[in-house]
Amino acid sequence: MKIAIAADHAGFPIKDSMIKVARSLGHDVTDLGTCSTDPVDYPDMARLLAEALQNGVVERGILICGSGIGACIAANKFRGIRAGTCHDTFSAHQSVEDDSANVLCLGARIIGESLAGELVRAFLGAKFSGAVRHARRLAEVSAIEAEGFR
Repeated sequence: MKIAIAADHAGFPIKDSMIKVARSLGHDVTDLGTCSTDPVDYPDMARLLAEALQNGVVERGILICGSGIGACIAANKFRGIRAGTCHDTFSAHQSVEDDSANVLCLGARIIGESLAGELVRAFLGAKFSGAVRHARRLAEVSAIEAEGFR
């Protein structure tokens, strides 16, 4: 699968490790930056990742900031993005299986590198179930999103 990974300065310290985890699983990874701990705004990184998804360049994304929350909020402002902040493996795979999440948000200041790697594995290994109730709810979410862009 083609994935993109982006981080702000707070997420940078674990970004390269997450790239290695994803590549070790056989995924084609695009690194969207940042490339240092010099300050960069998480909304800018969320935009880069969202645009890669919207343009079909990648199928999923991983977005890393200090808490995972700001980047998640910013990412979810873009049409077609279903991002979730996950700090446990159940949420990481369930977000895809039930909610068709396409972006995993991680808080580098909240979780360690080892747990972050487990979350990436769970997220990238999961597939949307397609269950009728989940597809119905996803359609409802898409309708809400369409209302917001009028």
